[in-house]
Amino acid sequence: MAETITRIVRVNRIRSPQEALNATGRNQYVNPDVINAMPKGEGEKTKVVFFSLGHWVSDEDLEREYEARGLKPVDPYSLAAVNEADPAFADSHPNSTHWKDSNGQWCYTVFCHWIAGGRRVNVNRIGVGWRGGWWFGGLRK
Repeated sequence: MAETITRIVRVNRIRSPQEALNATGRNQYVNPDVINAMPKGEGEKTKVVFFSLGHWVSDEDLEREYEARGLKPVDPYSLAAVNEADPAFADSHPNSTHWKDSNGQWCYTVFCHWIAGGRRVNVNRIGVGWRGGWWFGGLRK
């Protein structure tokens, strides 16, 4: 298996989805409808495991990668907490999670650093897969 990175964070699940993103202090490129449907997850403290594939992967194949590692995709609240606690993490480890909305469409939250946009968070719908270089956050099943 490839290298993994583990972060343990406290998660404030009382926040609204928008408040969870605001707490990261990042420039936001978001779809308000998707933000309002972000899964909250559970627990005050979470252990997030990140892995990178280094190649393009579809959302369906990414689900199989999570399964092979005994993980499920991290909830966006926990992912935001990681990036709130360590703002520089996404500078060298652009990180993400995904989930399906109530219509069965893939949605995502990503934290990254772009030269033009600085430190940013994107929340939207997707359906084209992931290029190499992303670190995917997961929780142990």
